[in-house]
Amino acid sequence: MSTEPPETTENTEPGTPGAATEDAGAAAAGAGEGPDAAEGTEATTGDGDTAAQLSEAEAELAAQRLERERIERRKAEKQGPVESGTKLSGTAADLLAAVRAVESGAKPVATVFSEPEPPRRPAPEPVRQPRPVASEAPAGPAPETVESVRRVLADGGAPESLAPQVAAALGEGAAGQLRADPWQLLRVAGVRTEQADGFARALLGAECGPDDERRGRALTVWLLEQAAVAGHTALEMPTLTAALAQRGVPDAEAAVQNTLAEGEALAFQDALDEPGAPASRGDDETDEDEARPVRVLVGLERYALAEESLADGLARLVNSAPKQDGSAEEWERAATSAGSAADLIRAAATHGLVLHTGGQAARAEPAALLHAAHALGLRAWAATHSPVGRDSFSTLLDGPGVATVAGLLSGAEGPGRDSEGAFDLDLLVLLDAPQLDVETAALLTESLPDGARLVLAGDPAVLWSAGPGRVFADLLAARVCPQIASRLPDPGPLGELVSGIGVGELNQVEAPGKEVVIVPVRDAGEAVHRTVQLVADSVPRAIGIPAEETQVITPGHGGAAGTRALNAALKERLNPGPGRFGGFDPGDRVAYSPAPGRTVPGQVVKADAEGLHLSCAGEAVVVPQERVEQSVRHGWALTAHQAAGARWPAVVVVLPGDAAQTLNRPWVYTAFGRADRHLSVVHGVEQALPRAVAEIPAKPRTTRLAVLLGPLLPATG
Repeated sequence: MSTEPPETTENTEPGTPGAATEDAGAAAAGAGEGPDAAEGTEATTGDGDTAAQLSEAEAELAAQRLERERIERRKAEKQGPVESGTKLSGTAADLLAAVRAVESGAKPVATVFSEPEPPRRPAPEPVRQPRPVASEAPAGPAPETVESVRRVLADGGAPESLAPQVAAALGEGAAGQLRADPWQLLRVAGVRTEQADGFARALLGAECGPDDERRGRALTVWLLEQAAVAGHTALEMPTLTAALAQRGVPDAEAAVQNTLAEGEALAFQDALDEPGAPASRGDDETDEDEARPVRVLVGLERYALAEESLADGLARLVNSAPKQDGSAEEWERAATSAGSAADLIRAAATHGLVLHTGGQAARAEPAALLHAAHALGLRAWAATHSPVGRDSFSTLLDGPGVATVAGLLSGAEGPGRDSEGAFDLDLLVLLDAPQLDVETAALLTESLPDGARLVLAGDPAVLWSAGPGRVFADLLAARVCPQIASRLPDPGPLGELVSGIGVGELNQVEAPGKEVVIVPVRDAGEAVHRTVQLVADSVPRAIGIPAEETQVITPGHGGAAGTRALNAALKERLNPGPGRFGGFDPGDRVAYSPAPGRTVPGQVVKADAEGLHLSCAGEAVVVPQERVEQSVRHGWALTAHQAAGARWPAVVVVLPGDAAQTLNRPWVYTAFGRADRHLSVVHGVEQALPRAVAEIPAKPRTTRLAVLLGPLLPATG
């Protein structure tokens, strides 16, 4: 492993290390892993023609409405309501979307339950067919509503510029709601608790106090929203009450109970076999269960419904016999001739749900399964979270059969849906499964027809989903279905390096072709300078990979060597210009977020009265002018969560000194694993890097899926 950059010139630019993670915010008690400043929620609409006519934002909203209605119908049919609490208003769902928009970098926010690493959702992507897409935002609040909110904000000394966001978050009657309960200001992403308290004091005067019931409820919901941003689907009661007490709520338990009574959150009691080990759903009212210890969880309804819907869908797959396409002998012949994919094919032949684990090379095995399924006459499709991953995997197949998750759910890609609204397929292979959050996973499983097979394939060592939940890890831990571990190693020095990281070892590897290069730096300023030098000069000359095929990855958006600083420096070197359209010029490399939680790499083509014209993975996209600031950023540098699921010929990972405390093994594994031929590490964290690899695993997330999957265990032995 070389410790000098390929053909670099010595120069330093002093800089002051900044905050490594502007968007993740500070960690707090009970913190879990925060998603990284990116993106990802999917949608489903009706048939493909309808989806093509809808804007992406409208399709997202319609899909979420349909899915919630479906989940509610299923729960009503089961006649099994959750004991504590009722439904949240639609406002709560809108607010979580706003929180995610903040995490994507539109606004900074001090999250409570995120680790110091920047958050957010991985990226299912837009439609495959190259055609202009008008990315229209949902209709904004009425002007009179905004104006009335503006007056209330002025009375309370809050910035009047927040009026559109408050009106959008609270909906019709926003001004009245805000005047009656000033702490509703916390519904706006980026507002801190001390700011809401100051606003409340200005409006309420002597009536305002830390023990105000309205304050306790608002802070409880706010904390649950921040926890969801950090990846939790619920919080244990002691964690929640401790966080409330830390924010000056005198009777934290009463605040939680008031929130439950108002239907703004739900409570659950999960039985434990032993302390800290979930064992069952805890809803069987037996003497034995009553005697067992329980943990009490509190969560927002949207994630409770998603996890329960997901568990129901997985139970249907696990406990139902898959459709018999091809005889047992035909499946066995296909397995026998498939080499390393034999075990995967045999498992898929007889099971409705199969998990497949492995690295980049192991993707050949799901490809072999798809080949075999097609030969047996199955309607088989694969899905990836990004168009980059889709195009890469399609090279392993002879023909079509790969879609993005977003395109599959919307109907714009893939097989479409049958007359009952289910996917018109027999086998779905989902790649990069660790990126699945509970809402997306629920949408997918609910959309599978009876008798279909689902194969979840991915590398369990990479970063978890940027959205709430840890679906793939929970399923692996629950052991409710066959798990096929690939034995195909990733080749070469890069494969050896990344494989070692996966088991906690940062090894020195022989890299005769300069596959791995370490570039030491002293400070953030030098890190930025060396990164630009590598991308623009050294890697193209020494390795033969042009700048447009090199991706920079750094821990956060903020700081002196975050994505903002690096993108500014790279633009100045690679595509200088005045930024005539919202800071962008033709030829700029960008990261486009078509919906909260998604990131699509692209390039600026032009700008006109319609908006900013982009080319994203072969698709023409038009972003209206009013949405450019919110949904388009420069993309020469990304965070690790934004880059997950994609690979580039060359990757430059930037580790400035101020990033030391943000590093953990999954982050390093994911960032280093994005390189296909060459990896340069701009290294300024000294011993923090090997320590992170050896000692710092992913922080736990609080989820209920493993508990909800408990009843599946008897069915599968």
